[in-house]
Amino acid sequence: MSSLHRADVKTDPAAAGFEPARLAALDAALRAAIDRGRLPGAVTLVMRDGALAAFSALGVQDPKRRAPMRRDSIFRIHSMTKPITSVALMRLVEEGRVRLAQPVADVLPAFAEARVHVEHGGRAEQRAPQRPMTVHDLLRHTAGLTYEFLDPAPVRARYAEANVGARTRTNAEQAGVLAGLPLMHEPGRVWDYSRATDVAGHLVEVVAGESLGAHLTRTLFEPLGMVDTGFHVPHQSHARIAEPFDVDPDGSGPVSLYDPRVPAALQSGGGGLLSTAADYARFLQMLLAGGALDGVRILGRKTVEHMTSDHLGAIPTSGDLLPAGHGFGLGFAVRLATGIAALPGSAGTYGWGGIAGTLFFVDPVERLFAILMVQAPAQRIEVQELFRTMVYSALA
Repeated sequence: MSSLHRADVKTDPAAAGFEPARLAALDAALRAAIDRGRLPGAVTLVMRDGALAAFSALGVQDPKRRAPMRRDSIFRIHSMTKPITSVALMRLVEEGRVRLAQPVADVLPAFAEARVHVEHGGRAEQRAPQRPMTVHDLLRHTAGLTYEFLDPAPVRARYAEANVGARTRTNAEQAGVLAGLPLMHEPGRVWDYSRATDVAGHLVEVVAGESLGAHLTRTLFEPLGMVDTGFHVPHQSHARIAEPFDVDPDGSGPVSLYDPRVPAALQSGGGGLLSTAADYARFLQMLLAGGALDGVRILGRKTVEHMTSDHLGAIPTSGDLLPAGHGFGLGFAVRLATGIAALPGSAGTYGWGGIAGTLFFVDPVERLFAILMVQAPAQRIEVQELFRTMVYSALA
């Protein structure tokens, strides 16, 4: 068990290079949001130079039971799954079992028949892509795929009709459905946040010869001591599941998150994992340390550098999910400059968040990482922005 998993682990903001009063203001701001009924509760964790600056459990874990939030509460991390799946795939690249420039269809033959949706003269057509999607495209969201919940578009409507996110399908079945739907864009031409990481997860299964869950457990979770991370929560840990409000406090209606107590057929590489702040911190400690932790090498140092560098360049982005002043690496948004974005940070900072409100960022310049765990989908942008701003404002 790592020190982060011990109930008695202590924080020392000053030793980590933070002003204690300013970091305490973050807890106060989150408590104020909880008291106003904006959030059920939250867990925060901040580390710098290997020292634990903050590790707080605030509010309630389950609004129905009024159970207090715990440091080891388990959260649906949704798209914070993507960096983990991306690391698993890059391990296979390092082993020479698949190449970044390799066509996806080499491993998943159904994608050889992919066609691009084109509207011309008021008519919709489907054309063969100018080049095949590659493994590289999957990792940087330039594969031509999309998400059904983004701004309305004909291809996205097809995704919704096909219910591509159904948890009753296996990863192989979902990939087959996606391969049979038209591409939103020419591969390599546009960054569009997408189900590409779900496809990457199935690609890992085919190359590795085991389910994604089994592969992640064997190659990442067990070596890193991530004891509470997986695609469902076992019975003995059900009392630690963090839950949202039943109804959105901003009036958008019922809040519906999937039930993690029962294993689903789909092990979504793009959004299916559950985890704790302490577990995810182990993953980020490994990345910040250049791919190794406690004597266990997960990735090569240059692979981590490659993954956390911008891979878009001049490729345009679709929508507003990628913040201004950011590019995208292999599984992470990457900050390109100190300015431009509305939030503070250093050039080279990388991270991502989940649709229920979870967030992480890693700042190699400041040698820190920070994790926010909440289950409040409609309030995610507000609380994520508050969290990031106040963490940086507390640096000494």
